[in-house]
Amino acid sequence: MTALQPRVIGTRVTRLDGPAKVTGAAPYAVEHPVDDPLYLHPVQATIARGRVKAIYTTEAQAVDGVVDVFSMFDAPPLADTSDGDLTILQDDQVHYRGQLIGGVIAETAEIARDAADLVQVHYEAAAHDTELRADHPQLYAPEEVNASFPTDTSEGDVEAALREADVVVDETYSTPHEHNNPMEPHACIAIWSADGDRPQLTMYDSTQGVHVVREQLATSFGLDKEQVRVIAKHVGGGFGSKGAPHSHNILAAMAAQRVSGRPVKLALARQQTFAIAGYRTPTIQHIRLGARRDGTLTAISHDVVEQTATVKEYAEQTAVPSRMMYAGANRSTSHRLAALDVPVPFWMRAPGECPGMYGLEVAMDELAVACGLDPIELRVRNEPDVDPETGHPWSDRRLVECLRTGADRFGWAPRDPTPGVRRDGEWLVGTGVASSVYPAMIQPGNSARIEYAAPDRYVVQIGAADIGTGTWTALSQIAADALDCSLSGVELQIGDSALPTASVEGGSSGISSWGRAIVAAAREFRRSHGSNPEVGAVSVADAPENPEAKERAMYSFGAHFVEARVSTHTGEIHVSRMLGVFSVGRVINPTTVRSQFIGGMTMGLSMALHEEGFRDHRFGHVVTQDLATYHISSHADIPEIDAIWLDDVDPYSNPMGSRGAGEIGIVGSAAAVVNAVYHASGVRVRDLPVMCDALLT
Repeated sequence: MTALQPRVIGTRVTRLDGPAKVTGAAPYAVEHPVDDPLYLHPVQATIARGRVKAIYTTEAQAVDGVVDVFSMFDAPPLADTSDGDLTILQDDQVHYRGQLIGGVIAETAEIARDAADLVQVHYEAAAHDTELRADHPQLYAPEEVNASFPTDTSEGDVEAALREADVVVDETYSTPHEHNNPMEPHACIAIWSADGDRPQLTMYDSTQGVHVVREQLATSFGLDKEQVRVIAKHVGGGFGSKGAPHSHNILAAMAAQRVSGRPVKLALARQQTFAIAGYRTPTIQHIRLGARRDGTLTAISHDVVEQTATVKEYAEQTAVPSRMMYAGANRSTSHRLAALDVPVPFWMRAPGECPGMYGLEVAMDELAVACGLDPIELRVRNEPDVDPETGHPWSDRRLVECLRTGADRFGWAPRDPTPGVRRDGEWLVGTGVASSVYPAMIQPGNSARIEYAAPDRYVVQIGAADIGTGTWTALSQIAADALDCSLSGVELQIGDSALPTASVEGGSSGISSWGRAIVAAAREFRRSHGSNPEVGAVSVADAPENPEAKERAMYSFGAHFVEARVSTHTGEIHVSRMLGVFSVGRVINPTTVRSQFIGGMTMGLSMALHEEGFRDHRFGHVVTQDLATYHISSHADIPEIDAIWLDDVDPYSNPMGSRGAGEIGIVGSAAAVVNAVYHASGVRVRDLPVMCDALLT
């Protein structure tokens, strides 16, 4: 693969979209100017399972300013009902509490909300099951887990290796419900219009992928793709939850069908997102590690129980990292699901890798203690020469260098391995480490268009999304180098399904996937038009396949270091220092990538110490459904935190030499916090989040 010669790539460029955002000029989903809009407020089910017997709307319809009230009893049929999460208002069945069962359309958002409270719903409730247990009687093996990985794997004889091992770790680790909470809640504007006899649907949406939303809306409403346009110029975060449309998109489109061409705006309240927009499934992870006395792994077993929904299956790939992270001749992994009467789980930053590496990296810390080894040395001794799962050579694996560099920078040595001996007044002080890994994914189906619009001015078009990660800036840098022009000579256009096809911003694949398409289009432009093109010259190209992806194991790697303090009086935990060291290939923009690393590390700290969605199984709903009761890390919780990266170029990944960086910062960071808490206190906590009472033994 021919690599770009970087001039703009690798330089610190301030976000090009920054001025528009800080001045309020950048429109988010429901801020796009539309004529004479109406507002929609959902009606949600208040039972966890059963059916709707009747809906009484007279009081709601009588409110001044209410335009329409609708429900499953008068909603239009959908053309496709194969996606159970999106199939709403098609029958009287209730599959989970919070399910959309109707909506109120009004002249203002306040009127719609107040009138929705007046809608009376009569139910026939049925017994429900919302509790995940390791011994759930209806556990089953899905056909595959997220991203099409095999459900189970086995190599060698794990049971025999465990019996013969000198040292065995055999423990269970759990993670709770965790919920995406982007600053901009899920929101959209739906507009129906007519083009002759063909209806047209336009949606301004807060999404990570305009093309995937267009595809799904077309499918659901029986339209051709050309009849649907989705626009998302600016998105206020997503973390995976906006990686696909949810039922609120369908509800908004239904509402807009009923109001004679007027736009309908829907912005979910924060509380509503906890039921509608997906969440990270809780996990119960049974991990067994067998090793020789010197710490060499001989057996790795990782068995996971997690939940899905009765209405649609989602299987998180939690055990997948254990298949390739460390050397070991005998390995087995499995995933089992319980289909419960709950909303559908969905992507949350580093789905699978994040909870799975939490369990594995705490287990590795326990193995280091059992073997009397420094936890960094244990990891170094189990460094594989090739991918243990496939046998492929690594495209670039510098985990040991991340660990060594981080240890030196963090001041790891000299470290007394004995827990609970270092004090600072009332505080016990400890340090912890954990490794990080995330696959270097590239999504297919990306194309880009380049036009020479004016002297020294190129318009670069691709239907990508910027969810606050710096896409506007990074893709402009890539285009400038690919066209061998100045950064100011690039006008990037993204966030519109009318632009060339682009994959979802997810799986840390965005820049790698879209950048390949832009480089391909730039090279085609130069082949066709030379270095002195005429104004109006155009080239379009698809991103080529990367044959190296089938021959090499491509991952980003990293190492997390944490210093934690535990109060001897209360068990209170303060994290005082965090450091992340990463190998992600060539960095496109050091300014934005550092923000991504630190953001992920902060989410990992929040996962370790704060985040826990609590479901009341009597009624089936999450009760911690606001930012007052669902705790996330605040400014007071964020310590001295730093992220650095190795000077690196991956010659096999893409023409930029880069790999994904958006999610690796969260992977392993929670484990490093928990390992530091153990080293400080001597108390091993295996269930997240770590609360004070768990340390007061």
